Amino acid sequence: MASITAQRGNTLVGFILGLVVGLLIALLVAVYVTKVPIPFMNKGLTRNADQDAAEEKKNKDWDPNAPLYGKTPSANTPTDSAKSDKPVEPIAPAAPAASEDPLGDLAASKAQQSDAFQYFVQVGAFVASADAEGQRAKLALGGYDPVISQREQEGKIIYRVRLGPFDTKSQAEQIQMQLKTAKFESALIRVQR
Repeated sequence: MASITAQRGNTLVGFILGLVVGLLIALLVAVYVTKVPIPFMNKGLTRNADQDAAEEKKNKDWDPNAPLYGKTPSANTPTDSAKSDKPVEPIAPAAPAASEDPLGDLAASKAQQSDAFQYFVQVGAFVASADAEGQRAKLALGGYDPVISQREQEGKIIYRVRLGPFDTKSQAEQIQMQLKTAKFESALIRVQR
């Protein structure tokens, strides 16, 4: 006959042994972490008054934009007279001549040419928002940036798909012609500003 030997062990003893081993490992890690110096941290760094004065003198004339000056820093750095403690009086800006500011002249001429209306190109008006979103998606795939606006008309909400606003009628007509060649029906809408 074969003898049957059962394993005997105590679960409680195994649990306590595992707990003790875990605590010992945690204690060793804690001792190691507290004894190893922390990188990038100088705990015992002290400075005397001479070192502070030297640092202050070095930072007094420091220019953070010095690397931006290029190879000739003397041409761009402020002079000693500019660094004086005298208050500087503001210089009144001179009015630019017409030839000095061509973009300003263009903007002024556009402001004079524009009329009291804004123009939109409407590519559809729908009762269902899903239909309006579909039309907007088709236009977006064509390279346009349409906007959906809502308006209540006769008790129903109408979703309008529009491009614009455009400042001049000619801009709106040009977009309308592009839409016509792309097989989109559209209407020119004029809105007072």
